[in-house]
Amino acid sequence: MADNPHDDDALARRIAAARAAEPSRRNGARREESQAWTIATEFIGGMLVGGFLGWMIDRGAGTGPWGMIVMLLLGFAVGLRSVLRQQKKIDGKD
Repeated sequence: MADNPHDDDALARRIAAARAAEPSRRNGARREESQAWTIATEFIGGMLVGGFLGWMIDRGAGTGPWGMIVMLLLGFAVGLRSVLRQQKKIDGKD
């Protein structure tokens, strides 16, 4: 293919550099994926905890669905606040 042996050396250096950079790219992707799972888990967890507490309040107080609705909305707000706080941390790193 290449008549010039220097071209083969340059290609070999470029391949070695690409292979050396690959683990750092993979680690960055794993970190971002981990952060995304953390954010999603905190958001869904806030809603589930709020809904469960509301259900328990309704069951104990006999208030119908109102305790669950209010606590579910409160859980949503807490989850959203957590997501925004995590996003602010991530944006601060860049």
